[in-house]
Amino acid sequence: MKRAISCRWLRSPLFAVVVLVPLVFGTSLSARAQATNQTKYPSVITLGPANPKPMTVNDVIKLSKAGLSDDTIIQQLRKKGQHFDLTTDQLIQLKQAHVSERVIQEMINPAPGAAAASAQKSAPSSGQADASRSGLPTEIGVYAKQDGRWVEVNPEVVYWNTPGLMKSMASAAIGKGDLSGRVDGTTSQNQIATPADFLLVIPEGAAITQYQLIKLRPQNDDREFRTGSDGVLHGSSAANRDLLPFAGTQVAPRTFTGRFIGQSGSEYGFLPPSAFTSNGGASGKIYSFHMTE
Repeated sequence: MKRAISCRWLRSPLFAVVVLVPLVFGTSLSARAQATNQTKYPSVITLGPANPKPMTVNDVIKLSKAGLSDDTIIQQLRKKGQHFDLTTDQLIQLKQAHVSERVIQEMINPAPGAAAASAQKSAPSSGQADASRSGLPTEIGVYAKQDGRWVEVNPEVVYWNTPGLMKSMASAAIGKGDLSGRVDGTTSQNQIATPADFLLVIPEGAAITQYQLIKLRPQNDDREFRTGSDGVLHGSSAANRDLLPFAGTQVAPRTFTGRFIGQSGSEYGFLPPSAFTSNGGASGKIYSFHMTE
């Protein structure tokens, strides 16, 4: 009797209303809630490529003031595919911020194919490629071997004290003269043990004989030296006082090596030919170093 009642109850309309309808609506609501939750809180988030933020003039100035090289800044400009329609005020702003002419030209004229042309132009020659593969530096500068590798010798500013030098520089009439230079501070930050092996990568068109190895002498809180403007040992003992002999052997295009045995505790430096013409002749640079045991 109980079983018959149960079967009759299952077939009754009331059972459908009381039991089945809530189940159907409950299942539908559950599915809808699940879909809503998945929409609001997806289990997997796919990030598409973000739109790159364009560079501004201020961005370029920040990169330049941070000390990044022209090549790095230009590479970033080309990566962004940035086009600048610079105003007169913006050009003045860049110049006053000491952004290089090379970077400014890249901003002004990002011509199609410029990146490829520049890459082709800057592609190393076979000699430079050989130097790079052999572990030799290829950037212009002076390097010292430490722990089996070439370490860059950071330059310092040299100030010229010789009266009338500016006038001679302007007329490009530098001859056999006695020049006096000064470097701030008493000690170079470049500490190099003696004897030392040096490597010089010189600019295109320059000669190794144009580089001068100089002894720096302490003078109050600075270092001073005296040399001839052409780097040749002349009869004048004054001009020869601080000029030292250095013989460089060519090991790759524009790359020379040589050994120097200096006195421990003394200051020396390599004076490049550009030191006589930088900033109109008022100052230049010298690759200074302090000799240690």
